[in-house]
Amino acid sequence: MTIAAQPSRISGIRLFWVVALLALSVLLNYVDRGAIGVAAPLMIEELKFSATEFGTAVSAFFWVYAPLCLFVGWLCDRFCVYRMFAAGIALWAVATLLTGFVNGLVLLIVLRLLLGLGESIAFPGSSKIFAAEVPAHHRGSANALIGAALAFGPAVGVLTGGAILEALGWRPIFWIFGLVTLVWLMPWHLASAPLRSDSVTTPVVDPVPMRRLFAIPTLWLMGIAHFMSNYGFYFLLAWLPLYLTKTLGYSISQMTLLTTLSFTSQGIAALVAGRVSDMAVTRGADEARVRRWSMVIGQAMLGTAVAGIWYAGDAWALGAWLVVAGIGTGIVSVNLFAVAQIFAGPRAAGGWVGIQNAIGNASGIVGPIITGVIVDQLGSYGLAFAIASGVAVFGAAWWWLVVPPIRTVEV
Repeated sequence: MTIAAQPSRISGIRLFWVVALLALSVLLNYVDRGAIGVAAPLMIEELKFSATEFGTAVSAFFWVYAPLCLFVGWLCDRFCVYRMFAAGIALWAVATLLTGFVNGLVLLIVLRLLLGLGESIAFPGSSKIFAAEVPAHHRGSANALIGAALAFGPAVGVLTGGAILEALGWRPIFWIFGLVTLVWLMPWHLASAPLRSDSVTTPVVDPVPMRRLFAIPTLWLMGIAHFMSNYGFYFLLAWLPLYLTKTLGYSISQMTLLTTLSFTSQGIAALVAGRVSDMAVTRGADEARVRRWSMVIGQAMLGTAVAGIWYAGDAWALGAWLVVAGIGTGIVSVNLFAVAQIFAGPRAAGGWVGIQNAIGNASGIVGPIITGVIVDQLGSYGLAFAIASGVAVFGAAWWWLVVPPIRTVEV
């Protein structure tokens, strides 16, 4: 099935800058979200956290983030998404900055909750704008920028955060990252200024009630698919730096290099996958088929690579498997939201992605706690790696056999 392109209501140049800034916001989103993983080797020592306590702090972000995606998606279909982005980023930047002052678990959890509140705008909001403004033959490239940012965010965060950690300690990581995120508000204010008027704001005419979206089986199947897509990525994002330094004995600089390698591969793969998928659609390929099989391949690569990381016998093998994991995750990140935008259409994109993202990010609630308990109780990451690998491989089968035909759902 070919998905028809819709005309954009804003100029090409302004659309480019809006998409670019949205991608940059996602990059900063994952820089700030993943900072706790980079800081973990020294933070855990200073604050004397157990693996379970650290896992709980990582999970706390998703206690608010996942359910709020529902409400934020509802808001994006009814109010000015450009203003909502500014408010969300201001909140998460301040939460990041203040994390550099924590002295215990309770305050860390509170600030992780505020971070989740602010970051809940990112994917429902960007999908709302993309579904309304980006034609089908550019959908892959637009989502590729988001997918690349999703990967380069951790890469930038680990690379710069690792350097800060080694030179200044863990607290300045949060101070610097928070201040940099606040700077994003200035170009966003300029780029979105004309779009905040009623005449060109993303339309809110006849939004789809959330109760109607909840009744669509396809949305629940996509939410489960999203859960399985996220589990392995969040596992590596939160635990890889700690695993490399505390279990395998790599130095902070070696950990930085290996982790950055994985996320950089992910970003490059996302850009390539987005471009290739757009070229295929432009030449007449069935967009639905292209995106389904991209998800199957990406999930299978991620699951295989997570198992390979556990069994890697040396740094070269470990690096190779990290690259494979990055490529698989990059392919997944491009197509996951593109498929959601196809299913939802412009009218329901905000609410649809909000619900799907909420279900999918439940993996961020349960995954870190499960891993923390496993490490504390068994003294090994083996079972945690097995679970992350199994979930990803099962996700490949889910996309192949369970996700229904990819076309806009009548809502």
